[in-house]
Amino acid sequence: MARAQYFVVRHEGQWKISFEGNHYGPYDTQKAAIKIAIDTAKKSGDSGHDAQVLVQGTDSKFRTEWTYGNDPYPPPG
Repeated sequence: MARAQYFVVRHEGQWKISFEGNHYGPYDTQKAAIKIAIDTAKKSGDSGHDAQVLVQGTDSKFRTEWTYGNDPYPPPG
């Protein structure tokens, strides 16, 4: 089963969580959106699914904030 990925993004001027193509929120701050995303991802992890929270930076690139389960980084080699 694929890892569930929760993306914290700035969408239409508001902080939201993107999951499977849907946006949830808005949240007052990026910190609040990250907290909710981690809480939700942890529940997914507790149910036996690998999960990850990624946060969009000001450069539009994503960084990993939190991972539950098998993290393939760094790759073997």
